[in-house]
Amino acid sequence: MTFKAEYIWIDGTEPTAKLRSKTKILADSQRAATVADLPIWGFDGSSTNQAEGHASDRVLKPVASYPDPIRGGDDILVLCEVLDIDMTPHASNTRAALAEVSERYAAQESIFGIEQEYTFFKGARPLGFPEGGFPAAQGGYYCGVGADEIFGRDVVEAHLDNCLKAGLGISGINAEVMPGQWEFQVGPLSPLEVSDQLWVARWLLYRTAEDFGVSATLDPKPVKGDWNGAGAHTNFSTKAMRERYDAIITACESLGEGSKPMDHVKNYGAGIDDRLTGLHETAPWNEYSYGVSDRGASVRIPWQVEKDGKGYIEDRRPNANVDPYVVTRLMVDTCCSALEKAGQV
Repeated sequence: MTFKAEYIWIDGTEPTAKLRSKTKILADSQRAATVADLPIWGFDGSSTNQAEGHASDRVLKPVASYPDPIRGGDDILVLCEVLDIDMTPHASNTRAALAEVSERYAAQESIFGIEQEYTFFKGARPLGFPEGGFPAAQGGYYCGVGADEIFGRDVVEAHLDNCLKAGLGISGINAEVMPGQWEFQVGPLSPLEVSDQLWVARWLLYRTAEDFGVSATLDPKPVKGDWNGAGAHTNFSTKAMRERYDAIITACESLGEGSKPMDHVKNYGAGIDDRLTGLHETAPWNEYSYGVSDRGASVRIPWQVEKDGKGYIEDRRPNANVDPYVVTRLMVDTCCSALEKAGQV
């Protein structure tokens, strides 16, 4: 007897990496007790912007596996990181750097929740946009109901079910402010878990949408003009932040120190200046601010956090197309090092 394993990886396309996958048929004798027991595999890196043709072999190393909700049965999804043939991380492998930083600050018990916004397209237009024109102004679509305001709910519900069947830590979904625009949330989870699962949830989004004849995009500004962009608001806390408000302020201040604002923003997704304009619930990309209940700030402290004197912060700057391995690494490195220096761990 055999089963199917869909090996999924992140390619080397720039400025925004793409997901790739292919199917490996495994014998029942290869069914693994842990993901480390799954076989490594290879692929042609010259076709994924990860190698040149004269030395094209690259290695897929399994790092996480999940039940396959598309095929069902005993089939699995296998998330992989990309290695060179000497078994060191490939230059496109951003997971390896996160693993090192996450381990360095493991004692601070970082937790993330990432809000993934995306937009459905049918052909060249967002789902719900009339041919040759535009819909009514945004606003009424947010968390809306009714066929005149909501487009793609059948795809969204199927995607949610697939994520739950795969065992992903999905914590919610909602319609966003533009027709055809939606959001799902992953977490709260550790840095590596939230990043791994967000990548798999993205793969499931694209794969689920295939069956409905629509596509999903993480373009941060899918429609120019007076329409909200698409972000990946990143909620973050450490053990100290979940216990004391002074740690919340230290984390917020650390994100604004010296070169940190630009160090983060330039790694928060391609096209960020198109989305972070200071309008549409964003702060300008080249200015840093934080505030309580302020969706026009770079970093928001929820009102409940101020009231309770503990909790988490929301970095509102990351684009929908951000690499979660990068954003979580940067936030852990910046905030945890500042908390450590301040003796607030």
